Amino acid sequence: MKLISLQLNNFRQFYGETPIISFSNGENHTTIIYGNNGAGKTTILNAFTWVLYEKFTPAFSSPNLLVNKKAINEVDKGVNIECSVTIVFDHNHIRYQVKRKCFACRNVQDQIESNKSILAMMVMGDDGTWKYPQEKPEDIIENILPKSLHQYFFFDGEQIEHIFRSGERQKIAEDTKELIGVKLLERAIVHLKNAKKSLQDELLSLGDVEVKKSIKVKKDLEREKEDKESQNQLIISRLNKLAEDKQNISHQLLAMSGVKNLETLRKKLFEDEKYYRGLLVSHRQAIQHIISRQGYLIYLSGAIAHFHGIVDKLKEKGQLPSGIKKEFVNHLLEHKRCICGTELKAGHPPYQEVKQWMNKAGTSHIEEQIIRLDTQIKNIESYPEKIWQEIDQYQYQIAEYREKISEIEYEIDKINDQLRIYPDQNIQSAQKELDKIEQHIRKLTLNQGETNLQIETISEQIKTLEKTIKKQAIKAEKYQLTIKRIDSAEESIKCLEEVKKRLENQFRLALQKRLQEIFNSISFTPYQPQLNENYELNLIENTSGIPLDVAASTGENQILSLSFIGAIIDMVKQWSQENSIVKPSAHQFPIIMDSPFGSLDEIYRTQVAKAIPQLANQLVVLVTKTQWRIEVEREMNDYINHQYVLVYRSPKPECKEDYITLQGKQYPLVKKSNNQFEYTEIIEVSS
Repeated sequence: MKLISLQLNNFRQFYGETPIISFSNGENHTTIIYGNNGAGKTTILNAFTWVLYEKFTPAFSSPNLLVNKKAINEVDKGVNIECSVTIVFDHNHIRYQVKRKCFACRNVQDQIESNKSILAMMVMGDDGTWKYPQEKPEDIIENILPKSLHQYFFFDGEQIEHIFRSGERQKIAEDTKELIGVKLLERAIVHLKNAKKSLQDELLSLGDVEVKKSIKVKKDLEREKEDKESQNQLIISRLNKLAEDKQNISHQLLAMSGVKNLETLRKKLFEDEKYYRGLLVSHRQAIQHIISRQGYLIYLSGAIAHFHGIVDKLKEKGQLPSGIKKEFVNHLLEHKRCICGTELKAGHPPYQEVKQWMNKAGTSHIEEQIIRLDTQIKNIESYPEKIWQEIDQYQYQIAEYREKISEIEYEIDKINDQLRIYPDQNIQSAQKELDKIEQHIRKLTLNQGETNLQIETISEQIKTLEKTIKKQAIKAEKYQLTIKRIDSAEESIKCLEEVKKRLENQFRLALQKRLQEIFNSISFTPYQPQLNENYELNLIENTSGIPLDVAASTGENQILSLSFIGAIIDMVKQWSQENSIVKPSAHQFPIIMDSPFGSLDEIYRTQVAKAIPQLANQLVVLVTKTQWRIEVEREMNDYINHQYVLVYRSPKPECKEDYITLQGKQYPLVKKSNNQFEYTEIIEVSS
């Protein structure tokens, strides 16, 4: 999972639609968000957990009151206000947009009422278009980073040590198994046992399946499809207009002195991105073509072995190759003379002796067919290896193209950043206009993907209706097939249980070693973290030669927690590259931490600040001005790309304004509100 952006809309302190927060990637992979206590740092942390899991951290107060107070008081009672969080991220070279929203209003008693939140997801295809995923959004998120593990990657630094208290240790064991894939195997075993039980029940009764269709439903669907197609045409027209506007601004930038080279390079990068996306689509189609046309050949091994067995038996019996052919014997009988010259007359003994060879001789036609078939089978046996080689080659090229697209997107982002802070105000304005157009295009493209998917779904429903109207459902007898499936389930359960046992032990030992390395690099104590067979984490002192449990301090527990998370991330990345049985598909995980230095002294603050940029491929840190002290800034400065300041607007008349100085420029932390409400603004720090 690689975070791309976050946007809030009337979410807690944040009034209206906030600017998009873009997250750092690559070598400078750290994003810092500064804010005073109460400004919204914990809100941003919980924006991640709410949009993905509908969960909140323990320190998040009043989780049932999410809508911004200013926004809901600006409208009449009974009028709904949308409160939402939108996150965009990449995973395995696929881009996802996840949005969770809810609506709230003030009732007649002036109390705030909220409805149940709604989760929506869109996925970008290789060609750049957006569409709904086939799976449920919750299932996709669960497969990327399970809900039970989110507290290790989205956490309050002052509260994280709580998860390592004695009452929570068994939960750590279960969560760790989830991440490395052991829980996946356990669930697979449970599912197989349930499937076996269902199959056994199926043997007792296989009922009829009758589907009744309605002509009226079909007509309603056809009308709905026409409406969606009209909407789609309107979206296409708007996209064409925006593309034209974008092209005009690009021409203006080309004409401006100083940025012609940048704009020319950006235009070339856009063309390259389009080219590589086209290759991605064509290679995907090529793989689909191979599988649809030749994939069945991989499953012929059993039939081929059966054929070879038949031929081998015929050879053992001496029936292949045959000596005397039936055609030869028939020729002698027709000409009434043996090869020795004896005349063959019907009814005479010599005739009967020759005729008996008809039952012993082979047929040349059958022998020729078997030989020809044997040659064809040998050719077919070589096909699976060729198919895999061809698919592997396409997959390798797809991975290269995806990597190339990521590099191009990174270069485009760098050019965009340069133009946003360019000294010439005209150039800045042009880039800001381009940013607005891009955001509008993204929203319309998402709408287009949503509409196309709805049209596709409706079309499939219409096809299904047309088919089922014409035919009756049939009863399928599956007795023998069900027996085979039960046997397969039993064998699979045995194999998975053995794999689970070996995998868990191997991973635990490697994880403990990496955990100890990270902990020792931060802590100056002689303690060692240990994981027992149940994945319970303990801190051990062994200076006397006798291992003893240590009652760790709050600071040590915090360091132990960070070390554990870092070890997990390192091991999963290594595991996903080296093991083929269980592959956690994320090659990177982000860490979003709120106040990671609050309870640490200066030495530990320095060590943690030095260590946390190494823990993950992407880091987002939310800090106060006092937490961002000299030693922390010194250790982390080289890893920072994007920075944001949360400006708290206080309604107090005697509000004391506060500021923070970053890169020689002063940014407000607290300012007076221009109304009776408190709210928070987001400002990006200039590069």
